[in-house]
Amino acid sequence: MTMKKIILILAFLTIGSIATLAQAPPPPPASANEGGNGPIGGGGAPIDGTLATALLMVAGFGAWKLFKSRRWLGQN
Repeated sequence: MTMKKIILILAFLTIGSIATLAQAPPPPPASANEGGNGPIGGGGAPIDGTLATALLMVAGFGAWKLFKSRRWLGQN
């Protein structure tokens, strides 16, 4: 890559990150000032499905890497 391209890429990334930081924060939710016994941050996302999905993906990736390494070594 030429020096011009590297400078252009760095300038684009810098301007893009500055533009993202300059945005105003979102308005608070409509139910922020209401009383009640609900959770402070609002509702929550269930983590059980996400955790199971992440574990399955990690196990599948590990099995794929093991399969490829054994095939590469000629051990079927």
